[in-house]
Amino acid sequence: MTWWNRLRTVWPGALRQQVTRTGVAYSATVVVIALVAVLSANNLLFLILAAMLSILAISGFVSKLVLAGLEIDLLLPPHISARRKVRATVRLKNLKRWMPSFSIHLAGAPDSGYHSALYFPLIPGGVALEEPIELSFPKRGRHRERTLQLTTRFPFGFAERRASVTMRHEIVVYPCLDPHSGLEAVLDSITGELEAWRRGQGHDFYRIRPYEALESARHVDWKATAHTSSLQVREFARDEDRLAAIYLDLDVAPAKEAWFETALECTAFIAFRLSEGGHKVRVRTQDIDVTSPTEGDVYTILKYLAVVTPRPGARPEGPDETSPFQIVLSANPERMVSLGWGAHGQGVRILGPDAFEPQPSQPLT
Repeated sequence: MTWWNRLRTVWPGALRQQVTRTGVAYSATVVVIALVAVLSANNLLFLILAAMLSILAISGFVSKLVLAGLEIDLLLPPHISARRKVRATVRLKNLKRWMPSFSIHLAGAPDSGYHSALYFPLIPGGVALEEPIELSFPKRGRHRERTLQLTTRFPFGFAERRASVTMRHEIVVYPCLDPHSGLEAVLDSITGELEAWRRGQGHDFYRIRPYEALESARHVDWKATAHTSSLQVREFARDEDRLAAIYLDLDVAPAKEAWFETALECTAFIAFRLSEGGHKVRVRTQDIDVTSPTEGDVYTILKYLAVVTPRPGARPEGPDETSPFQIVLSANPERMVSLGWGAHGQGVRILGPDAFEPQPSQPLT
């Protein structure tokens, strides 16, 4: 097969074609007519054979011309998370000024994030067409190449000609932001504590709520009370917001990398949901210490979590007492306890390798 491999290296790498059933039947017919023409020496059969060979040559030339001069661009949203479908736009432009392209199929390679197909019956010359598509990426990280494939069977369907287009611009895919087992209960617990703290005796109005027993009467809102015919209390927000701190331990052995990916997605989920609720979030590892929104928005945290990798042997840090609401994710929870996490009545929840199994919710200690 040396001659075949040599022929494949000479053939343009960007273009491939596959003979269809119609093409096989047509080629078999050409062979039969050629044999009959040679054996019978019939001039009419030779004319028919020449016409059929001309049609075959024209078909290959036209199909190649149809795919030539097509430009693909992919317009992506600014934020993409793993295993979530996102809406994007594919733009297919025909750079040929006078020659239209017919019957174009657009599909994605396995690494492109596009798992469906589009059909363009006609792309006029010099025209760009846009179509919405759905993309999904199975893993977090940097995705630098996406390959899309253009195919056509125009004009006669004898062969399917293909052209692969590789787009090289970097996409940062965040960790999956869907909840894992037990995380909703942890999130609700933290959110409830933070909301309770925000109701204080500051200067900014927070809300009007019904009066509760044993509360001071000096905060009663008499206008709201007269309007509703029941005692209403005016609440104010505290002047200083408390933040929720999340510590992700990067010291993970290779055997527990699967758990690390789960812990990383949990960190991203809690940080994102708390930020959506207007809370301050602090994320710490052996590499970074970022507080949102004072030092960057939550997407700064998600971009870091998209590319971070385990660091076996990196010693974790001790607790920080600036926040009473802390979550620690570590493959070695006993070591985190020995470092002082959860001591002195701190509101710390330590999540280890067995923390993501379905279990009843527990309050912060």
